[in-house]
Amino acid sequence: MELDPVETLRQLVAIPSVNPMGGAGKDTPFLETRLTEHLEQLFRRLGLRVERQPVAGNRENLIARLDGSIPPEDGGRVVLFDAHQDTVPAEGMTIAPFTPEVREGRLYGRGSCDTKGGMAAMLTAVARLAELRPSNRPTVLVCCTVDEEYGFSGARALTELWTGRQSGIVPRRPDVAVIAEPTDLDVVVAHKGVVRWKCHTAGRACHSAQPEAGENAIYRMARALVAVERYAREVVAGTRSHPLCGAATLSVGTIHGGTSVNTVPDRCTIEIDRRLPPGEAPEDARRELIEYLRRATEPTFSVQHDPPSMQGPALSDEFNGPLAEELAQVVRMVTGGCRKAGVAYATNAALYSVAGVPSVVFGPGRLDQAHTKDEWLPLDQLHQAAEIYYRFAS
Repeated sequence: MELDPVETLRQLVAIPSVNPMGGAGKDTPFLETRLTEHLEQLFRRLGLRVERQPVAGNRENLIARLDGSIPPEDGGRVVLFDAHQDTVPAEGMTIAPFTPEVREGRLYGRGSCDTKGGMAAMLTAVARLAELRPSNRPTVLVCCTVDEEYGFSGARALTELWTGRQSGIVPRRPDVAVIAEPTDLDVVVAHKGVVRWKCHTAGRACHSAQPEAGENAIYRMARALVAVERYAREVVAGTRSHPLCGAATLSVGTIHGGTSVNTVPDRCTIEIDRRLPPGEAPEDARRELIEYLRRATEPTFSVQHDPPSMQGPALSDEFNGPLAEELAQVVRMVTGGCRKAGVAYATNAALYSVAGVPSVVFGPGRLDQAHTKDEWLPLDQLHQAAEIYYRFAS
């Protein structure tokens, strides 16, 4: 059974699989459930073995297996293809997010670039492998993971299938992993890690006609923010860097405080995004800022810190050199050129690498097109990616 990559991508984009990004996720377009159903039906039509892996609530990883020429139990190679099912929210888009449209060599719609384009290319390649059955093919695991955009919980759960829990479909630890993300058809060998968490200052509410009777939590947070900005400028920018990924960064992305203009606020909250290059641990980066703020604000007041809402390690290029060159050679045969690159964003690849699987990131589209108000994917890269995934896995 052959698949057309453009039609496959149309079908994927038309099924909303929006990550609620920490919200309740009860609305119809939210979560990956409908997409998981669609993918399972597709894999069964291709004749592949399929297994669902519960992750949280009704969110499930979907794993399909195409057996190789030599069974893994007899030493055959196992290749993991990963593409996440979820997308970022669609609010504020200037196009119909779930009505895919093809024009001028592009397919428009939420998730077309990040990362349903890569998923469609992988599905097309695996369908071709299942149809043609080349003689030296490895066993291929196609893993459609959940919750990549907010928490990496799907990737974490997947690693348990070869580090502890038993699975009827994952025979052992994969030999290599290729993770679909928009890389402009370059092979990404290193990327930054991330840790995000919320911080709070507490005050004492009172009527704004008598502000001296209360303690303004926003004023306290303002003083804390001065320290955060100084820390980002003087400390974080001077920490370790990576030749491909660049230096560590820190950003405050949200601030919320108060209930009404005539009430002195008793609580203010900010959310911090800390990016770290290979070699820096998320827990260390978070602990260092917490200690810095403690010294900068106490005993006048204290800043309270929530546990991380998202935490993922960096992908190091120390362990994936042979895999990167193998894939890059295939890319060059198809496109004529390929860079081995580093990027600032985080992916599932780092989780698999930490769990002992050499991993790289590769797929159609550019980061500039992901998460945008008119997200799109160039169809020439979609076709090329499908060919590259096929050749690599055959």
